[in-house]
Amino acid sequence: MVAYLENSDDEISGCVICPVFLSHGFIIQDRKIVVVGSLDVLKKATRRITAKRKKNDAFLSCEVGDYIVHEEHGIGLLKSISTIKTGEIVKDYAVVEYRGGDTLYVPAEQMDILVKFSGNDSAPSLSKIGGKEFANVKARVKESIRKMAIDLKELYAKREHQKGYVYQEDGALQEEFEDAFLYTPTTDQILSTNEIKKDMTSGKVMDRLLVGDVGYGKTEVAFRACFKAIENGKQVCILAPTTILSYQHYQTAIKRFDGFGIRIDYLNRFKSVKAQERTLLDLQLGKVDLIIGTHRLLSKDVQFFDLGLLVLDEEQRFGVESKEKIKNLKADVDVLSMSATPIPRTLHMSLSGIRDISTIETPPSKRLPVQVMVTEQSDVLIRDAIIRELSRGGQVFVLYNRVASIYTFAKRLTDLIPNAKILVAHGKMQPTVLESSIEKFVLGEADILLSTTIIENGIDIPKANTMLVVDSDRFGLSQLYQLKGRVGRSDKLAYVYYLFQPNKVLTETAQKRLRAIKEFTEFGSGFKIAMRDLEIRGSGSLLGREQHGHMESVGYDMYCKLLRESVDELDGKVVVRVETEMEVAISAYIPESYITLSSARMEQYRLISGIASVEDIKSIITGMADIYGKVPKVIDSLCKISYLRHQGAKLYVQKIIIKNERCQLVLTIESMKNDKLHEFINAHRKIVELKVGESLILEIKEKDQLKAMKMLCKMMETIFCEK
Repeated sequence: MVAYLENSDDEISGCVICPVFLSHGFIIQDRKIVVVGSLDVLKKATRRITAKRKKNDAFLSCEVGDYIVHEEHGIGLLKSISTIKTGEIVKDYAVVEYRGGDTLYVPAEQMDILVKFSGNDSAPSLSKIGGKEFANVKARVKESIRKMAIDLKELYAKREHQKGYVYQEDGALQEEFEDAFLYTPTTDQILSTNEIKKDMTSGKVMDRLLVGDVGYGKTEVAFRACFKAIENGKQVCILAPTTILSYQHYQTAIKRFDGFGIRIDYLNRFKSVKAQERTLLDLQLGKVDLIIGTHRLLSKDVQFFDLGLLVLDEEQRFGVESKEKIKNLKADVDVLSMSATPIPRTLHMSLSGIRDISTIETPPSKRLPVQVMVTEQSDVLIRDAIIRELSRGGQVFVLYNRVASIYTFAKRLTDLIPNAKILVAHGKMQPTVLESSIEKFVLGEADILLSTTIIENGIDIPKANTMLVVDSDRFGLSQLYQLKGRVGRSDKLAYVYYLFQPNKVLTETAQKRLRAIKEFTEFGSGFKIAMRDLEIRGSGSLLGREQHGHMESVGYDMYCKLLRESVDELDGKVVVRVETEMEVAISAYIPESYITLSSARMEQYRLISGIASVEDIKSIITGMADIYGKVPKVIDSLCKISYLRHQGAKLYVQKIIIKNERCQLVLTIESMKNDKLHEFINAHRKIVELKVGESLILEIKEKDQLKAMKMLCKMMETIFCEK
């Protein structure tokens, strides 16, 4: 597309759409011509192309230049995607370099067997391709984590086998409460709610982590669980790390539960000692259904009448001492933990399958990604950013995390913007004064809130859509991400400026954090932030020094896989895994002429390699057509090959052969245990034949290879009853 912005004699105005693909545009200043590329407009559209992925695939997918882990060959360097022609057949391969310059070519449809190496930010040692080197490393690591797996299983087995309260199925009142929600719940909110309810009605003691980006509706999901517990005669405790967050939860709960006869109270330092004593008595006598508060709720004088559900908001923000008290409190009650950026320990345990996890990945409608700037601090920038926000009727957060000089900085802001009304908030203020400041800002009676990190969690002000973070290099990665979540809570475009002092030499860790926060600006980045935090900080107390070293030798994903296998073995589960070998002589690749940008092609290969259903194929093909135009047949073939590989593994097929006018499946004993396969063979004897010899062969009687592949896809669709 070319836009002409001219306004004088003999000059062109308006715009012209050119039927030529150009990824990115440019500007010709002297001719006043702006050329807009397709990806300048549609670069985010690839997010509409989705296939079902594992929960942790979002941050373990790899790009060219990344260190990767191959399950069999170990750690290598992904050099490129190469197109190779063999006779008339054209295919793309991922080129992976190993120690000594050895190269492995991985078919594009198998890209999912390569996962990004995540251990720390330093370059890992490359493995030697072939032989038993990596197998031996895995064996050592697995042996070392076996004892840890036993300890973890013992810990969680106690909860798994503990008999919890069996909640009743939803009644009319629960439905009425959920229908009273002012917004339409997202699919992920509904799914997460159902997973939590399933735990609550199962009779086991729930311990579930609910992960969702800031503002994605975790609180509503938690409130639905709270209502279910209260309707069943149980008390609920919502525990928050800060006074402000707990008080905002209380205000939100009062509005949300209005009209349902729920008795709600709170306990934090905003309350007088006398009022706290009255609340404690009511709580003990069962006169309070829902109590919301800070670590004050963990004190010895707090006694519940019949606690059934504990909701922990931002669990990672509690200190060691508080966590020990929480452990005692949650010994025999259902626990729901919520987080946007779970700490490495929690993330690790959840992804390892040791702890249940629910995710909310769908952003609210009309929500726009927050724009992030990382830059040197200057008075001009601060003034311009604030004036820009105030001129559109908004409010501004200025985060300054030093109480000793916060009022000096407030004077500096007053000098820069004389007409702006500024409020100060920090943790050492008198509770009534702090509460008053926050309340005035919420009501729109001030333009700027200058505060410490006490606003990190809990402040939800739709009009506040600009934030400046002073000395941002001093903050942790999850803190930076949480702070960003305070703005962009409406349909207006929001801005966050992460500032650092001019000419300051940042530490390597600070640089990594600021790079990460700038890189992960799109929706749903909380998981990625947690993963990057794992890389920067290490995996924490769960693993210890020895285990962290083992993790670095095989990468995070492989470490989790070995941990899951150890847990399965301790459970007595024998899982048969088959990697179906594909021998398909059909051209299957993404032409460079169709998608010119290598990173965009890489993203499509990643999605295609994860195809697990016919619906996935349709979704990917439709999405690519929307962005890049009519999809070439070679891409359709690539999708079908990937689909057959995944379905073949589910059917325990050893090999799929489509070449030289034959189409065969090399079956295993496990394959023949599938009743649907027998039904298909009996119903389609004209087109399929079962041959018994050295191997068990299922042959499709079709010489045309494209037709044979299509028939094979239909067969898999029928066997696995896809709709």
